[in-house]
Parts: sequence; C-alpha cells; structure tokens
Amino acid sequence: MLRILEMGAAVCGLLLSPTIAPRAVAQQPLIVTRLRLPNGLTILALEDHTLPSIAYYTVFKVGSRNEHPGITGLSHLFEHMMFNGSARYKPKVIDQVLEAGGGYSNAFTNSDTTEYIDEFGSPTLAALVPIEADRMRALKLDRANIEQERGIVKEERRVNTDNNVSSAMSEALWNSAFVAHPYRWDTIGFMKDIEAIRLDDAQHYFRTYYAPNNAVLCVVGDFDTHNLFMLIKSQYGPIPRHPAPRPVVNAEPPQPGERRIAFHKAADLPAVLIGYHIGSIRDPDDPALDVLSIILSQGESSRLYRGLVYEKQIADSVSASNISRMDPGLFTFYAQAQSGHTAAECEAAWYDALDAIRQNGVSEREVQKARNILRVQFLDQFKTNQGRAQLLAETEANRGDWRRLYDYLPQHDRVTAADVQRVVRKYFGDRNRTVVTLIPEKATEGAVKPEPSSGPGGGQ
Repeated sequence: MLRILEMGAAVCGLLLSPTIAPRAVAQQPLIVTRLRLPNGLTILALEDHTLPSIAYYTVFKVGSRNEHPGITGLSHLFEHMMFNGSARYKPKVIDQVLEAGGGYSNAFTNSDTTEYIDEFGSPTLAALVPIEADRMRALKLDRANIEQERGIVKEERRVNTDNNVSSAMSEALWNSAFVAHPYRWDTIGFMKDIEAIRLDDAQHYFRTYYAPNNAVLCVVGDFDTHNLFMLIKSQYGPIPRHPAPRPVVNAEPPQPGERRIAFHKAADLPAVLIGYHIGSIRDPDDPALDVLSIILSQGESSRLYRGLVYEKQIADSVSASNISRMDPGLFTFYAQAQSGHTAAECEAAWYDALDAIRQNGVSEREVQKARNILRVQFLDQFKTNQGRAQLLAETEANRGDWRRLYDYLPQHDRVTAADVQRVVRKYFGDRNRTVVTLIPEKATEGAVKPEPSSGPGGGQ
C-alpha cells in the first residue's frame, strides 16, 4: 500500500496568465502530494489536467561541490553519460520514446545539483517511467561510454571556458576567491582532471550519489496521482538504498585581505570582475542581497547601467549577481570597458556606487521596484509544467521541504532600504573581495579567437 506522507497547499498559482495580477495568482492553491519510498526516493506530484502534457523532473543532490582534485568535472561528465543507455535499454531509447510522444529531454549540472528534465504528452508516461528507473538502477558504465563523453566534455570546456573571455574570468575569480571549499572549481572541471577520470571513479560516484535516497522526483501535469504512485513504486521501489554520501565540509577560512589577479587573455576590450564572500541560500541576508543586485544592475534605470553606461559612458555592459548556493557563495560585479576606457575606471565607479549606498542608502522606490521584479520573476516559473516541476524539485532538494516556497515572497517583501544599506556595509569591504582584471592581448596567428565578453552568467 502506498504511504502518502504529506499533502499541502502552497501560496503559488497553478497557472500564470499575463492578464492575471500577480497577487490574485498567488492566492490560488497549489496542491502537492508527497510520497517517500522505503528506499528513500522522494516523489512530489502535482496533478493538473489543463493540458495533456507532463513534466518529469529529477534532481540528484550532487554537483561540483561533491568532487575533489583529480575528479573535478565528474558530475558534469555523468550528466552526459546518463543518456547512453542502461541494463535494459539501449542508448537513444529514451529520446525515441520521448520524441514519439511529442516530447524532449534535457539536463544540466551546477555546483550543488544535477538535474534531468523530460517533457512529453501524457500518454507517454507509462513507457517513460521504466526507462528513467532503469538508468537510476543500472546505468551503462564502460570505458567506451566514458571515452565518448570525455571527448565531448573536453571540447565543451575549450569552447565555453578556454575560448570564452567572461567564462575564463569567472573561473579565475572562483579559483582565487576560494582556497579550501570545492566551489573553487567550475562545474566543467579542470582539463587534466577530465582527462584523468577512470572507470572505477565513475562507478564509485554512481553508487554514491545516483541513489534513490539522494534524489527527488517531481511530476507535474496530466496524470492520476494514485496511478502515478503505483507505477513509480513498481519501477523505482526495487532499487536499493545506498549509504548516505559523506557531507561536504565547509572548510573555507575567512578571507584575510584583498586578492588581485591580472588576467592576460586575447580580447578586444578590458574588463573587471569582482567577487565578495557572502552567505548561503539559507542565510537571512540572502533576500536583501537579491534586492541589491536588482537595484544595481536590472534594467537601464538601474544604478550601474545609468552611471557607468549612460552617464559616464565608460562601460559597454555591467552586471551584479547574488550567487548564493548551498554553502556560502559570492556576490559579483562585472563590467566591460568601452573603447578608450579602462578596467580601472569601471572598478573605481563600482566602489563609488557602493560608497553612495553605504553613506546615503537606497530609496524606498528602488526597493519596491526590486521587490516587484523579483515577485514577477518568481511567479513566472509557474507558467509551465516544467517551471513548476523544477521549482518544487529544487526547493525540496536544496531546502529540505517544497513548502519552503511559502517563504520566498514574504522574505523578499520584508526587505527594507535599511536592510540593503546594512548588507552593503557588512559584506562589501576591501578585505573580503577578489578582483580579476582582464588585460587584453592580441590573438596569436592561427589561434582560435575567443568569444567576446558579455558578462559572467553566475554559473558553476
């Protein structure tokens, strides 16, 4: 008999129509049913018959923070290998089943999780669940599989990191800002580590992290919840629980002083990237840092765009990002200088912007605008089955309970102008920052020209 542990209603909309006011949408109930199998797999189900489609979303609680030197990039390599078949199903079968049902699959890896997305017409559900369960149970892992995906990942690193100016700067920043925590390395991993990963490394990693007790599955869309749970129990229930992964130790010491990196790379224009240590996604200051990032760089009326791009005309592009994670992350500032101007000018303008907030604060109008933008961005995730499945699964995996969705809007609505000024004073000191200055060099003859800088996306 299925054991349903929890059912609740969240203050988030089932559907978000552009014609419906955000406050009205937020009052509509979101009914989520949770099932936990004896092997530890957590399943969230949101039944919605509005459209004959389903989003099937799996989060494994493993990312680059679970790696160590010698196997950096292994989480991302696994993301690729998960599509190459399992004990019962040949490679490409999952794609064939999904495409036949009008659907598709995708996946991504970040510092804290690896996430797999399927979206398809509802009649495909019965055929898909056994395939998904089998690749959790018995993924195909052999040398040919690893070598094939190793080559693809190495090329991905060359294109997206080695030959991308802003991504290479971001990697240099995190490599330098952290000295002990695994946030030091990017999700893609170091090239030498990618080349060195062995079959037994992959097999051990799979047994450790790709276990039902280390995963959250969320299904949203057109299905019957009772029938879904019966199907999932029959297919996932026999998969054995594995020993719990060893917790990641946050051994990062306080930064004792500013770190500066002169970053020489083939590029057209100088740029600067600055990072400040902040708290985690669970830190009470996180909502205020979200609001600050909007005030500084969201839209053409933001402080940095108005000051550096429009008024002073010293930068082509600017961004400020609150990159909070499971463990303490970074708040970053990026600017690419206009032709005839320098990274030093952009850096000085950034410090002026911070000093203005330290001394004079921000206006209530700026804070309210930022809260409005964050509210719309949050509610926008409820437009689609996939958006809701992702939000539910990630909240359950990263915060321990999908109902923490209740907290998001109230926490951000409570942020005041005084809170924004306080976090600037608390985190944005010169001893807590790492500065990467891009020094453009001419590309050598015959070399691949790097992609232009467009600002780090806050990835990893």
